[in-house]
Amino acid sequence: MPIRIDPEGNETAALFDFGSLTGRRVLEIGCGDGRLTWLYADQAAHVVALDPNADDIALAIKNCPPHLRERVEFRVGTLQEFESPARFDLALLAWSL
Repeated sequence: MPIRIDPEGNETAALFDFGSLTGRRVLEIGCGDGRLTWLYADQAAHVVALDPNADDIALAIKNCPPHLRERVEFRVGTLQEFESPARFDLALLAWSL
């Protein structure tokens, strides 16, 4: 039997209960393969998704829905290494601790 990830949508509901992501610049720390990114990125103005695992980032880039490719920027690295002149409205750390 294939693994179903969050079939009830609890993770998505919790994410949106956190606050509005509409038009916001989001830093996602520990994005992995982008599974969570796809749940909210269409509402955000821009997303920088960061993960230290290059294979996960490669998979996220490969699987990025076409309509999100201009909006989501994937980077390999840790938060400690991360440098950006941009400011963010919020940071997400789901499953990264």
